[in-house]
Amino acid sequence: MIPMLPRRPGFLEHYEELIGTWTRRLRNRAQAEDLAHDTFVRVLETDASAVQQPRAYLHQTARNIAVDGFRREDRRGAMESEAIDHSESSSGDPEHYMHAIQLADSIERALSELPLNCRRIFVWQKIEGLTQAEIAERLGLSKNMVEKYMIRTLRHLRDRLDGLQS
Repeated sequence: MIPMLPRRPGFLEHYEELIGTWTRRLRNRAQAEDLAHDTFVRVLETDASAVQQPRAYLHQTARNIAVDGFRREDRRGAMESEAIDHSESSSGDPEHYMHAIQLADSIERALSELPLNCRRIFVWQKIEGLTQAEIAERLGLSKNMVEKYMIRTLRHLRDRLDGLQS
Protein backbone atom coordinates (compact mmCIF):
# COMPACT_ATOMS: atom_id res chain seq x y z
CA MET A 1 0.00 0.00 0.00
CA ILE A 2 1.41 3.40 -0.99
CA PRO A 3 1.63 5.75 1.99
CA MET A 4 -0.25 9.05 2.00
CA LEU A 5 2.55 11.56 1.45
CA PRO A 6 2.66 15.09 0.13
CA ARG A 7 3.21 15.00 -3.59
CA ARG A 8 6.92 14.86 -4.43
CA PRO A 9 7.33 14.66 -8.19
CA GLY A 10 9.06 11.48 -9.27
CA PHE A 11 9.29 9.78 -5.88
CA LEU A 12 6.00 7.98 -5.24
CA GLU A 13 6.06 6.01 -8.48
CA HIS A 14 9.16 4.19 -7.17
CA TYR A 15 7.60 3.11 -3.85
CA GLU A 16 6.66 -0.45 -4.86
CA GLU A 17 9.99 -0.95 -6.65
CA LEU A 18 11.82 0.16 -3.51
CA ILE A 19 9.87 -2.31 -1.38
CA GLY A 20 10.45 -5.10 -3.91
CA THR A 21 14.18 -4.49 -4.06
CA TRP A 22 14.57 -4.40 -0.30
CA THR A 23 12.24 -7.34 0.28
CA ARG A 24 14.61 -9.43 -1.86
CA ARG A 25 17.70 -8.07 -0.11
CA LEU A 26 16.39 -8.33 3.44
CA ARG A 27 14.19 -11.38 2.81
CA ASN A 28 11.53 -9.71 4.91
CA ARG A 29 8.71 -7.59 3.48
CA ALA A 30 7.87 -5.92 6.81
CA GLN A 31 11.46 -4.73 7.22
CA ALA A 32 11.46 -3.55 3.60
CA GLU A 33 8.28 -1.56 4.22
CA ASP A 34 9.82 -0.01 7.35
CA LEU A 35 12.91 0.90 5.35
CA ALA A 36 10.78 2.43 2.58
CA HIS A 37 8.87 4.43 5.20
CA ASP A 38 12.10 5.71 6.74
CA THR A 39 13.38 6.57 3.25
CA PHE A 40 10.31 8.64 2.44
CA VAL A 41 10.49 10.35 5.84
CA ARG A 42 14.10 11.32 5.09
CA VAL A 43 13.06 12.60 1.64
CA LEU A 44 10.35 14.72 3.24
CA GLU A 45 12.80 16.09 5.82
CA THR A 46 15.29 17.23 3.18
CA ASP A 47 15.01 19.60 0.27
CA ALA A 48 14.64 17.02 -2.47
CA SER A 49 13.20 19.48 -4.98
CA ALA A 50 16.54 19.73 -6.79
CA VAL A 51 16.96 15.97 -7.16
CA GLN A 52 17.53 15.11 -10.81
CA GLN A 53 17.04 11.34 -10.49
CA PRO A 54 14.41 10.53 -7.84
CA ARG A 55 14.68 6.75 -8.34
CA ALA A 56 18.45 6.72 -7.75
CA TYR A 57 18.08 9.14 -4.85
CA LEU A 58 15.49 6.90 -3.15
CA HIS A 59 17.56 3.76 -3.58
CA GLN A 60 20.73 5.45 -2.31
CA THR A 61 18.86 6.90 0.68
CA ALA A 62 17.41 3.46 1.48
CA ARG A 63 20.88 1.90 1.19
CA ASN A 64 22.32 4.52 3.56
CA ILE A 65 19.55 3.95 6.10
CA ALA A 66 20.00 0.18 5.89
CA VAL A 67 23.78 0.44 6.37
CA ASP A 68 23.28 2.75 9.37
CA GLY A 69 20.82 0.24 10.84
CA PHE A 70 23.22 -2.67 10.38
CA ARG A 71 26.02 -0.67 12.01
CA ARG A 72 23.81 0.16 14.98
CA GLU A 73 22.81 -3.49 15.34
CA ASP A 74 26.45 -4.55 15.24
CA ARG A 75 27.33 -2.02 17.94
CA ARG A 76 24.29 -2.97 20.03
CA GLY A 77 25.16 -6.67 19.72
CA ALA A 78 28.74 -6.02 20.79
CA MET A 79 27.55 -3.98 23.78
CA GLU A 80 25.04 -6.67 24.78
CA SER A 81 27.59 -9.47 24.57
CA GLU A 82 30.05 -7.40 26.61
CA ALA A 83 27.34 -6.79 29.22
CA ILE A 84 26.49 -10.50 29.30
CA ASP A 85 30.16 -11.44 29.69
CA HIS A 86 30.52 -8.90 32.49
CA SER A 87 27.33 -9.99 34.26
CA GLU A 88 28.34 -13.66 34.09
CA SER A 89 31.67 -12.87 35.72
CA SER A 90 29.97 -11.06 38.62
CA SER A 91 26.57 -12.77 38.71
CA GLY A 92 26.99 -13.99 42.28
CA ASP A 93 27.69 -10.53 43.70
CA PRO A 94 24.49 -8.78 44.85
CA GLU A 95 26.48 -5.76 45.99
CA HIS A 96 27.85 -5.27 42.47
CA TYR A 97 24.33 -5.62 41.05
CA MET A 98 22.94 -2.98 43.45
CA HIS A 99 25.81 -0.63 42.61
CA ALA A 100 25.02 -1.01 38.89
CA ILE A 101 21.32 -0.24 39.54
CA GLN A 102 22.23 2.83 41.60
CA LEU A 103 24.64 4.02 38.92
CA ALA A 104 22.00 3.65 36.18
CA ASP A 105 19.48 5.59 38.30
CA SER A 106 22.03 8.32 39.00
CA ILE A 107 22.88 8.64 35.30
CA GLU A 108 19.19 8.88 34.44
CA ARG A 109 18.64 11.60 37.08
CA ALA A 110 21.73 13.55 35.97
CA LEU A 111 20.66 13.38 32.31
CA SER A 112 17.18 14.63 33.21
CA GLU A 113 18.79 17.82 34.56
CA LEU A 114 20.20 18.66 31.13
CA PRO A 115 18.55 20.35 28.13
CA LEU A 116 16.87 18.12 25.56
CA ASN A 117 19.64 18.45 22.95
CA CYS A 118 22.28 17.32 25.46
CA ARG A 119 20.21 14.26 26.37
CA ARG A 120 19.46 13.41 22.74
CA ILE A 121 23.07 13.73 21.67
CA PHE A 122 24.30 11.58 24.57
CA VAL A 123 21.77 8.81 23.90
CA TRP A 124 22.23 8.87 20.14
CA GLN A 125 26.01 8.77 20.35
CA LYS A 126 26.67 6.57 23.38
CA ILE A 127 23.72 4.19 23.20
CA GLU A 128 22.58 4.14 19.57
CA GLY A 129 26.10 4.55 18.19
CA LEU A 130 25.48 7.46 15.83
CA THR A 131 28.43 9.57 14.75
CA GLN A 132 28.60 13.27 15.54
CA ALA A 133 28.12 14.01 11.84
CA GLU A 134 24.91 11.92 11.77
CA ILE A 135 23.62 13.66 14.88
CA ALA A 136 24.49 17.09 13.48
CA GLU A 137 22.51 16.27 10.34
CA ARG A 138 19.52 15.02 12.37
CA LEU A 139 19.41 18.13 14.54
CA GLY A 140 20.44 20.64 11.90
CA LEU A 141 23.47 21.67 13.93
CA SER A 142 27.17 21.92 13.15
CA LYS A 143 29.42 19.03 14.16
CA ASN A 144 31.23 21.49 16.43
CA MET A 145 27.98 22.29 18.26
CA VAL A 146 27.23 18.59 18.73
CA GLU A 147 30.69 18.14 20.21
CA LYS A 148 30.10 21.07 22.60
CA TYR A 149 26.79 19.57 23.76
CA MET A 150 28.50 16.21 24.35
CA ILE A 151 31.34 17.81 26.32
CA ARG A 152 28.80 19.68 28.45
CA THR A 153 26.89 16.45 29.07
CA LEU A 154 29.97 14.42 29.97
CA ARG A 155 31.20 17.13 32.36
CA HIS A 156 27.78 17.25 34.01
CA LEU A 157 27.71 13.47 34.39
CA ARG A 158 31.24 13.43 35.78
CA ASP A 159 30.35 16.10 38.34
CA ARG A 160 27.17 14.33 39.42
CA LEU A 161 28.65 10.83 39.52
CA ASP A 162 31.98 11.57 41.22
CA GLY A 163 30.50 10.71 44.63
CA LEU A 164 29.39 7.26 43.50
CA GLN A 165 32.87 5.90 42.79
CA SER A 166 33.80 3.25 45.30
